[in-house]
Amino acid sequence: MKNILGLLILSAVILASCSSNDTSDMNTTTDMNTDMSETMDGSNMNEDMNTDMGMEDQNMNEEGVMVGGAMMVPSLDIVDNAMNADNVTTLVAAVQAAWLVDTLKSEGPFTVFAPTNDAFDALPAGTVDTLLMPENKDQLTKILTYHVVPGAYTSADLEDGMILTTVEGEDLEITYVDNVWYVNGVEIQTADVISSNGVTFVIDSVLMPSA
Repeated sequence: MKNILGLLILSAVILASCSSNDTSDMNTTTDMNTDMSETMDGSNMNEDMNTDMGMEDQNMNEEGVMVGGAMMVPSLDIVDNAMNADNVTTLVAAVQAAWLVDTLKSEGPFTVFAPTNDAFDALPAGTVDTLLMPENKDQLTKILTYHVVPGAYTSADLEDGMILTTVEGEDLEITYVDNVWYVNGVEIQTADVISSNGVTFVIDSVLMPSA
């Protein structure tokens, strides 16, 4: 009889132990599922991704003007827009060499007549390389600031025969012939490129101030 009672007690202890382990395993599994659910949940990880993608989509969907294979958008400043265009890379390099980046990224506003790479290539051989030398910074600055006018002018603000005074100090003349705008007789290829701190007109020749 004592042997039977001892076996019954031993069996009860084993069953209780097994029940406790099963409960512990279930709780562990529940915690793991909770952690995995929190990790895989889109509320945290996807929130950051959606924020970044949303900003990219905003830039991609923003209306603007196509220049050099890139969309020039009003949310970017004049320099940042120019750096995205592949047809004004020489101008960007010149602006950097003349230390005018901070100026053209400032509040402004400015109106910039931006020569294309082809416009710089049309200059006498070696001219650009010479202008980009540190010792010629003053001359380069004079030329570049001759392409910049204080204030933001769109084509709607221009008038035939209009005179604009540049940052360099000399004047530019605007003319309108056969539905085409010109600045100092140079054709404006792309007008009204709106940036956050001004307006850019893309031109097909480099404007030269008086010596």
